Amino acid sequence: MAKAVRMYETGGPEVLRYEDAEVGDPGPGQVRIRHVAVGLNYADTYFRNGTYPVPLPAGMGVEASGVVQAVGAGVANVAVGDRVTYTGFVNTLGAYSTERLVPAAPLIRLPESIGFETAAAMTMRGLTSAYLMRRIHTFRKGDTILLHAAAGGVGLIVSQWARLLGLNVIGTVSTEEKGEIARAHGCQHIINYSHEDVAARVRELTDGVGANVVFDSVGKSTFMASLDSLKRRGLLVCVGTASGPIPPFDPVLLAMKGSVYVTRPALADYIADPAEKAELAGELFDHVGSGRIRIEINQRYALEDAVQAHRDLESRKTTGSSIFVV
Repeated sequence: MAKAVRMYETGGPEVLRYEDAEVGDPGPGQVRIRHVAVGLNYADTYFRNGTYPVPLPAGMGVEASGVVQAVGAGVANVAVGDRVTYTGFVNTLGAYSTERLVPAAPLIRLPESIGFETAAAMTMRGLTSAYLMRRIHTFRKGDTILLHAAAGGVGLIVSQWARLLGLNVIGTVSTEEKGEIARAHGCQHIINYSHEDVAARVRELTDGVGANVVFDSVGKSTFMASLDSLKRRGLLVCVGTASGPIPPFDPVLLAMKGSVYVTRPALADYIADPAEKAELAGELFDHVGSGRIRIEINQRYALEDAVQAHRDLESRKTTGSSIFVV
């Protein structure tokens, strides 16, 4: 019988339950997929703890790769036997499973150059990195970016992609070990925020100018330092809230910091158009398939170990990407 991780209440990692799951036949617009690998993302903790409210009981996880087993009426984008990957949001919740029904629309067929584990480790992180690098700002060679959580899954992809574009990358980390990992993946400069003043160090590294763009996935604890690290009319991209949500602020603050800009994008809005999604995925797959961007899978778990996986994720023990091997 199929297995799945579900929750019946919100809370800490202990609310996750590994249990039997019934999987029926696909209805119109659906497919049945057998998973090979499942992505573990920090966003999963937001569903689990109630930050992203969903009706309960609910499945867990929004990213996985596998093989199409059956297709429902009206499905034309994939066929039985296709190797696929997917990511989404509420419409794909339930990826922590061995087999499941899923809407066909989010599925992306995998080229032979991309393995299942790599796909599960990078579909959400990679597409996020793709829109950050190719859609959120028009970069010029020589621009400087400040990248928080530089040793994380998105951080390692963004830093490599940024180097391909000729950007200067300053990465922040919490430990020396993470600093070495980030440096090996394209960060020219590392700031250890455990004992360094981030904004002051950025000013020092940029001759007082500041960064063109800051990518901040940490949120509450780094927001002011991110604003203070920007050059005049720079852009702060808030892509996560690992330390908690950013508190409300008066927009006058943006003028006081140098007429800077702040945006809070969501992946869903950059892959809603199938043509744009295909373009971003194609560029991502090309970079990874050719070896220009390496996907680091540094943690592998079994589905029944989801509780421990979430504990590791929230305690910042992980680096690179994490997956469940089905």
